[in-house]
Amino acid sequence: MKPRAGSCGSGGLTALFILLLLASPAGAQNPKQKSNYLRNIELCSGVDHALADARIGACTALIDAGQDMTPAGLAIAYNNRGNAYAAKEDYDRAIGDFDHSTELNPTYTKPFNNRGVAYFRKREYDRATDAFDQAIKLNPNYGEAFANRAGAYLKKHDYAHAVQDYDQAIRLEPNLDGVWNGRCWSRAILGALQEALQDCNKALQSGSANAATYDSRGLIYLKTGELRAAIDDYSAALRIDPKLASALYGRGLAKLKQGDKAGGNVDISAAKAIQGSIGDDFTRYGVQ
Repeated sequence: MKPRAGSCGSGGLTALFILLLLASPAGAQNPKQKSNYLRNIELCSGVDHALADARIGACTALIDAGQDMTPAGLAIAYNNRGNAYAAKEDYDRAIGDFDHSTELNPTYTKPFNNRGVAYFRKREYDRATDAFDQAIKLNPNYGEAFANRAGAYLKKHDYAHAVQDYDQAIRLEPNLDGVWNGRCWSRAILGALQEALQDCNKALQSGSANAATYDSRGLIYLKTGELRAAIDDYSAALRIDPKLASALYGRGLAKLKQGDKAGGNVDISAAKAIQGSIGDDFTRYGVQ
């Protein structure tokens, strides 16, 4: 369950236009300068899915004209440049920009969430949850931040808190990508198997037929002893992602429990070759 960074979107672009145009640089008065300035606003906002380097250059031009901008407009430019750096996996620079953004506008929620995403991708999960905490404190209706914090809790093996955050994310934004599967997976590990099954079925019915969802439902069936169904779901996951270690290992266990020692051992060996600790993970999930 990958965390998601806040995007600017059409509403964010409108806000950026207003905030920056209110303080349009005095030097940008001739048509060419004004055109360049407006184009920088568009690129910095990610219009037309601009490449990360183009976005960074445009945001940097706006930031360099910072003395002519409102603090709120400058905060947006730093946030957007941070997102562009994150897209290049330059997370330290991204975090620096998110820090600047929050300093300029402490009530702007997106950079708090985005900073959490950057820390998550650096595998600094405690810092990630702290950042998501701040985003949620500022906006208790921030569904993406709840979903992202749930993902961080999963990495920390805190499945109970993950479920609570997925509950909130689903209540606020039930169509967010990954939330139904995320809650399914968390509930499956905790042993709330019927509720988990409902969540996975909901995810699949909504068209989210990805490897992770089949993998999650496979774990449910493995725990309930429905071995044929487990093998079918793990196989479906592996058709989408042939190197998904948890699906290989789960299918191997199901095959072993069915008496297929050769097939089971092949899958388990393949899973361990991808992720050596996968057996420990399944022990933690309550399956051996």
